[in-house]
Amino acid sequence: MKIFICDGTEDGFYTAVFQAFKENDCIITSDSEVQLSLDSEIIRVETDAEKSGRVKNGINKYDREGTADISLVLRSCDGLKEQTAFEYIKTLMRKKSPVKKAYNLPEIIEFNDLLYKVTGETHRMKGFLRFMESAGGAFYAPYSPDNDITELLMPHFAERFKSQKFVIHDLKRKIAGMYNGKEWITGYAGEAEIYLAEYEKAFETLWKKYYKSITVNERPHEKQMKGSMPVRYWKYLPEKKD
Repeated sequence: MKIFICDGTEDGFYTAVFQAFKENDCIITSDSEVQLSLDSEIIRVETDAEKSGRVKNGINKYDREGTADISLVLRSCDGLKEQTAFEYIKTLMRKKSPVKKAYNLPEIIEFNDLLYKVTGETHRMKGFLRFMESAGGAFYAPYSPDNDITELLMPHFAERFKSQKFVIHDLKRKIAGMYNGKEWITGYAGEAEIYLAEYEKAFETLWKKYYKSITVNERPHEKQMKGSMPVRYWKYLPEKKD
């Protein structure tokens, strides 16, 4: 079996698709530590923009939303995301028409599942992300999402805050989205050292008191909260900190 290892970028993935498309039995992955069988043949894919563009043009020929959906799936934390997207593309090319609603096909179900997880987490974080004010006046929001969604959140918060500077920091991936009040960028950010405004702790204490005041001990709603927001997100909520 041939295993095509790409660099984790979209163009790298599409280049791998270009090279692997006519293979009968192969895998595309960005995991350089993928487990190998005895008959595996490793192929390191060198990203080629021209080959990538040809694959994307082929996808757009049959589904104008195809590349956008694939882009979202490639942001998934799932270790098989590239292979899932590859199987989706092969089905699209075989059917020569949109296949997103072909719920009878296992590869489409798997693709839609990853798509839903990425878009669902993005939607949740638009409401759950908590910003703190730094001493310099910029807002700072640390979080550790399951999927690589910082770039998807930036347009929403740039529109929401308008001229307010802010940083959204994915601590898991060490990626930050930064907005200067006019435009935003994303890039690598290591262990950030943020100095918070003096009143931020007081605000956090006030928030905890408010949360406690609306909690009815005889009617706990932890189960409802867990249903609305996974517990793994709670560490960044001031009302849930000890």
